[in-house]
Amino acid sequence: MKIKKSFNQEKLKKAQVFNGAQLKYLAFLSMLVDHVNNALVVPFLQGKGFLLYLSNLFSILGRIAFPLFVFFVVEGFFKTGSRKKYLINLLVFAVLSEVPFDMFTSRVYFNPNWNNVLFTLALCLTSLWIIDCLKEKLRNKILWYLASLLVVVSFSFFAMGLSLDYDYHGILLAYLFYLFYDRPLLGVGLGYLSLIKEVYSFLGFGLILTYNGQRGKQNKIINYLFYPVHLLILGILRFSLSI
Repeated sequence: MKIKKSFNQEKLKKAQVFNGAQLKYLAFLSMLVDHVNNALVVPFLQGKGFLLYLSNLFSILGRIAFPLFVFFVVEGFFKTGSRKKYLINLLVFAVLSEVPFDMFTSRVYFNPNWNNVLFTLALCLTSLWIIDCLKEKLRNKILWYLASLLVVVSFSFFAMGLSLDYDYHGILLAYLFYLFYDRPLLGVGLGYLSLIKEVYSFLGFGLILTYNGQRGKQNKIINYLFYPVHLLILGILRFSLSI
């Protein structure tokens, strides 16, 4: 068993060719493609034709983003210098993104029935923080697992109650990545099963296995501003074109 495990780890190591920056910007590109599709292509679909094939391709490529974003929230949880600052940043930009998100999704300035994914990621981070604190206090593993599941269920209902993008799927996925942080194959496999309704999300889960553990050269301003800025641009286009 040890030989087989070592062999699998060696095979996985050979596939780990991308750093965090490269994967994160691939996720941004995937998100942009998906949002452009929803905002500017889908409204013009009429039966079969080039636009339908383009829309389907964009939709498939758009499934890459979410698993990667949740994965990097878990990665950030373990590696950030300040979890408190990380959570505050997520919440601040979630608030700043809400009007652009509503403009993009609903062509209104405020829609309480659908809230942006940064709130989801902030809730993921909060749930992991609580679970990790419980791990330090509860020495009994079985008791901790039961308590952690209770946290996951509670936060899942909270996410659904707040109508967050991807709702409970984000909470569950973050929990699986947290539990199997040192066993990425298992975390990715179970994570994909938890999001199986998004069939093509396997593309994003597959890319997670190519992560080499290095942060890479990242720009914090771009990381946080990309989401609200591109949503605002697409929202303005929707209003301008009345679509």
